[in-house]
Amino acid sequence: MTNKNSGSNDAESPSRLIDERIRELGDWRGEMLSRIRGLVQQAEPDVTEEWKWRGVPVWYRAGMICTGETYKKVVKVTFAKGASLDDPAGLFNSSLEGNTRRAIDFHEGDEIDEEAFMALVRAAVALNMS
Repeated sequence: MTNKNSGSNDAESPSRLIDERIRELGDWRGEMLSRIRGLVQQAEPDVTEEWKWRGVPVWYRAGMICTGETYKKVVKVTFAKGASLDDPAGLFNSSLEGNTRRAIDFHEGDEIDEEAFMALVRAAVALNMS
């Protein structure tokens, strides 16, 4: 995994900020964000993490793969080019009306279809690299 350091020291690194966000949440959302992050890293070992828009983890490889936004009742994973990805497992359940993005809303207690999720990450990277 590569980290782009947007600050002058490691305390400001995107990975450190994401670690802090996961700890700050301290509930199912932090656990879910941590699991999602791990799956992204497992699916694409050369992923770059960034911290954007005042607190959104963003994963890149040859372009944006997806974001991990946390809200009160949902953890939303938005795939930047999701409308162009095959989703045979039907994971996309949000932002379905747009021409570009697609998202997956995870609620408390939801299970992640890990293989299908990692397949979406790999497909997004392949699209970025094409």
